Amino acid sequence: MGPTIFAEMSALAARTQAINLGQGFPDSDGPTSVSERAVAALRGGENQYPPGLGRPELREAIASHQDRHYGIGLDPATQVVVTTGCTEAIAGALMGLVNPGDGVVVLEPYYDSYVAMIAFAGGVRRPVTLRAPDFRLDVDSLERAARGAKVMLLNTPHNPTGTVLSPAELSAVAEVAIKHDLTVITDEVYEHVVFDEHQHVALASLPGMFERTLTLSSVGKSYSFTGWKVGWASGPAELVGAVTGVKQWLSYVSAGPLQSAVAHALDHEAPWPSHLAQQLQAQRDLLVSGLLDLGIPTRSPEGTYFAMSDISSLGWASGKEFCLALPERAGVVAIPAQVFYDDQVEGHQLVRWAFCKQPEVIEQALERLGKASLHA
Repeated sequence: MGPTIFAEMSALAARTQAINLGQGFPDSDGPTSVSERAVAALRGGENQYPPGLGRPELREAIASHQDRHYGIGLDPATQVVVTTGCTEAIAGALMGLVNPGDGVVVLEPYYDSYVAMIAFAGGVRRPVTLRAPDFRLDVDSLERAARGAKVMLLNTPHNPTGTVLSPAELSAVAEVAIKHDLTVITDEVYEHVVFDEHQHVALASLPGMFERTLTLSSVGKSYSFTGWKVGWASGPAELVGAVTGVKQWLSYVSAGPLQSAVAHALDHEAPWPSHLAQQLQAQRDLLVSGLLDLGIPTRSPEGTYFAMSDISSLGWASGKEFCLALPERAGVVAIPAQVFYDDQVEGHQLVRWAFCKQPEVIEQALERLGKASLHA
């Protein structure tokens, strides 16, 4: 396994002193009360191993969050495990539930850790492509991919396209999963980062789905603490147990003092993610309108931190060539979306931009792009 595209492009940004609209991390922190709770935990002696499943107060806060938002009742003692970010939850879920040769249905384009973890587990990817420019779910393709598969890995709100699967699309997903007796892993880290009239619906809340669905999320995206790497998996005890069985050989435990702070965030800063979504929606509009003004077709995403552009009109052989040249030409970094595809024809002219940056940073990036020669 080589370095991730995020490491490669972030190193390029640092080397060229470019504005990094590639990797999805915000440039401002989450609620001060949450940071202060972490400081209090550090000073109060919460510095040794937490319980293997995670601190009880955090597991209880996660259970309360799922009930409050989605009407999903959980036993925090057996149906929640705390992980080192959602990344470890993904790894634990795939390695715990996928055996060599098992088919894994996954929406394409996909977050790059999915590819690595499916490979580590010995699974076989079965991509279902969300095709530009609308990036909607093709239910017929989903049905074909599901035949004979064991697991479906679903991501909504979806990185990198920004698609939020609609209630009708999720109902179709549930129907396919039940028909083919699939276990479903849902990556919902952007659950609160949705815009306009769109709403995130937890798949586990649909009829017949709780018993076959493992739900993953984290504090990073919803509360702007991406560097804390505190995530979780929740669902039926046997599915959570599969994650825990792998996690104990990965990190064992992590971020003990931060777990208390995350519990505080979920319990006492519940309105904060909705305010964050409002800010991000304004930043989305700023970036998308600016790119459109520059003649770069860009879809306005329904959620997440990211917008996708088609750079076909600029004459580059691929999005990767464009992105590798962009820091020197314009002092801006983006991510070539083709690295998220098996179908290189579908993804080779697409580029992903992150708008989880302060408005003045986005404006400066657009100014640089406007002054640069963007054509090959």
